[in-house]
Amino acid sequence: MIVSYVVGRRHSDPATESARSRRILYWVDPMHPTYKSDHPGTAPDCGMRLEPVYADSASLSAATVPVPAGAFAIDPASQRLVGIRVATPEKTSGTHTMRFLGRVAPEDTRTYLVNSGMDGFIRETFNDSVGAFVKKDQKLATSYVGETLSVASGYLAATAGVQGAVGKDGSRTVPFPGAVSKQGVSSIQGYTDRLRNLGLSEAQIRQMAESHTLPETVDIVSPADGFILARNITAGQHFDRSTEFYRIADLSQVWIVADVFGGDAQNVQAGAVARVTLPDQRGTFSARVTNFLPQVAQQTRVLKLRLEANNPGYALRPDTFVDVELPVGGPAGLTVPQDAVIDSGYEQRVFVERSAGVFEPRSVQIGWRSGDRVEIVHGLAEGERVVVEGTFLVDSESRLRSSAQQPDNQTPSQRSHPKSSKLYLPERPPNPSHA
Repeated sequence: MIVSYVVGRRHSDPATESARSRRILYWVDPMHPTYKSDHPGTAPDCGMRLEPVYADSASLSAATVPVPAGAFAIDPASQRLVGIRVATPEKTSGTHTMRFLGRVAPEDTRTYLVNSGMDGFIRETFNDSVGAFVKKDQKLATSYVGETLSVASGYLAATAGVQGAVGKDGSRTVPFPGAVSKQGVSSIQGYTDRLRNLGLSEAQIRQMAESHTLPETVDIVSPADGFILARNITAGQHFDRSTEFYRIADLSQVWIVADVFGGDAQNVQAGAVARVTLPDQRGTFSARVTNFLPQVAQQTRVLKLRLEANNPGYALRPDTFVDVELPVGGPAGLTVPQDAVIDSGYEQRVFVERSAGVFEPRSVQIGWRSGDRVEIVHGLAEGERVVVEGTFLVDSESRLRSSAQQPDNQTPSQRSHPKSSKLYLPERPPNPSHA
């Protein structure tokens, strides 16, 4: 047993002596490798035992490279482990596609309101449910208006060219000598306008002139082919002057209203043709840009873009949401993948590779977006390499490195979360009343 002990001791001595002869550069926290110490001990933030870093360690190949101020190094092994990839920005053509969400709306010039001209009541309605498709001059309801008979009597007398009013059976009654003959054609036009004002349609006025009979009721008809969007009457209902009976819209051509941010609005030109797609259908439609509405949304501060689209088969229904793709042209620019840009809300930045394994955070100004590419307007030169994958991990490493460079009088919690006080607890000027 003694001989075995001596042989084993002599066998392990060279390795132990070799380990002791290795030069230790510093000690690091295994949880936060950016924390360095010139003596062994425990980490102040997590309490873990510090581990030595030797001068001949292969993992120091990137750390021993001179690192410029504000930059940091990540060794190649760590880059492969977390999937960090760098690439060169590309010069992309300025022609790109804008994508936004639109809402279908009926055109104002193709929306008709059917109102009452005088007081009366509804006698009967006919197939006038909301959403029903109606044809021009289709009878929707009948009403009774007390003033209709006297005006219609004068109209029949004017069209017949005789003195007096015409009764219901066509016989002359209650003569008024010279009343009609002096008015002539202007009298017919005046009576026609008064009948229109009372709610009679052109078809009913024409029918009355041809039959020379007084109408028993006033027919409420559709002014155009379209769909009933609103219905506000029922049989037996009494109504007042200017009561809205129906709202009818011709949906053969519709508007598409979309929200566009101010930066993108400058690239949109009137007359451009966009592609409109229904989310739940495969069919596509073409829409033409007309103009921007003068209003700006108060909550979102976006502009309203209006497009016109033909609506065959009435597939585009009011208040339906559609996807709009609008190709726009512009100058070519330097672009990177969207994943390469870190957007904190008040600034955008990318990570530029200064040398092998050395990265530098840099603030940039972005321009248009197209697909998965975003234009870099300022802050990046052609030929520089940026991180395009694993950007969030690099950003975390950058924050840890900046935490390690904070003054030593910070508490461990501040060292672990260097940005918390700046992002959520803005610094306030000192109060002179407190020493």
